[in-house]
Amino acid sequence: MNLSAFISLTNGLMNIFIFIFGLCIGSFLNAVIHRLHTGQSILEKHSRCPHCHHKLSWADLIPLISFVWLKGHCRYCGKPISWQYPAVELATGFAFVLIFFSAGGGSALGGQFSLQAISYQLIFQLIFVCFLIVIFVYDLKHYLILDTVVLPAVAFALVFDALNKMLWPGLLGAAILAGFFALLYLVSRGKWIGAGDVKLGLFLGLLVPYPQVLVLFFFAYFSGALVGVALLLLKAKKVQDRLPFGTFLTFAAFLAMLWGQDIINWYFRLIGI
Repeated sequence: MNLSAFISLTNGLMNIFIFIFGLCIGSFLNAVIHRLHTGQSILEKHSRCPHCHHKLSWADLIPLISFVWLKGHCRYCGKPISWQYPAVELATGFAFVLIFFSAGGGSALGGQFSLQAISYQLIFQLIFVCFLIVIFVYDLKHYLILDTVVLPAVAFALVFDALNKMLWPGLLGAAILAGFFALLYLVSRGKWIGAGDVKLGLFLGLLVPYPQVLVLFFFAYFSGALVGVALLLLKAKKVQDRLPFGTFLTFAAFLAMLWGQDIINWYFRLIGI
């Protein structure tokens, strides 16, 4: 086997390993999302069916495989299993692969494995992805951003920025994002935006520091506007209805984490700067 073939094989195996690891973490995140809503302890050992509350066996909890094997229904009561479960598992798996190769110094979509990718930076970024996914799904389902999730995320982001000597850009990003949301909250008296979005702005501004936070800001409002117009045209929402803005913010933050600086560089080249 020549060197090129060995590198290709290594990359393929690492892709598969990281993806499967992400699937398993995604399964755990599903449990976290459910237990945050029901008030159960995240550390509780046994998972149960949300309908019949029967204790689930290991065979019911294999990421993706169990959902397909059981044809999307509980083994014990026959009630349908939410599509949230395989969707979150898949999203976490793909997100972990993208983050891993981005941290390795190559292209996020096709980078080569390197030992430099195994670092505290990678660990922090994978943790941040978990926070983003939990906030994304919980806000989408319940229109609520929990302090128990976002405040620990803020603490992790502060530590990460301090370790990477990016504390001042991070604080500036947090001031821009959270400050703007706080202004909207005060002016509208909470009608346009919730207090949870202000706290989320602190986390995301630290996570995606200035100037990448501007990319986050653009993608969040652009995607929110597209979805909002589509829902109005489909008559699924009315003008006065609220959208879960935290969902758009977290999605935009993930894009900015991976490609924020590349997008800024592309824009500057486009306008000749």
